[in-house]
Amino acid sequence: MFRRKKTEEQTDAPPAIETSDSAATEEPGSPAEASEAEAMAAAPESQLAAEASGAPEAAVTSADSATSGRRGNRVQKVGTVSSDKMQKTVVVRVDRLVRHPKYRRYVRRTSKFMAHDELGATTGDRVRIVETRPLSTRKRWRVVEIVQKAAK
Repeated sequence: MFRRKKTEEQTDAPPAIETSDSAATEEPGSPAEASEAEAMAAAPESQLAAEASGAPEAAVTSADSATSGRRGNRVQKVGTVSSDKMQKTVVVRVDRLVRHPKYRRYVRRTSKFMAHDELGATTGDRVRIVETRPLSTRKRWRVVEIVQKAAK
């Protein structure tokens, strides 16, 4: 709806300072250029040394940090399975206590979530669910653990 004029964009933005141009203007053989070349040459050698020493921990920690940084914290809830009549899907009932604004008493509020279930939870089980990408129209949660099996 609202368009900015190109002249405003050009005048508002300060001129960009590029570090690559400053490195190009330096003389060849300068100490800054030599240190960059040494760092690039040393990086593959350190990786080869780590692989040769058989240190899989370094690879695992870098992979874990990449995935954890990308995903962030996901919301987890604990609830009771109220229905397991679908294939690989359960309905989880999550109860919470909310203080009534007028009467100042705690009232139980219930929310129902559809969750993807690969673990085989049955009705009455207490499960932990975690939010995930949309798997279907109403299913946006996944069962990660069965906290307590239902008493038979």
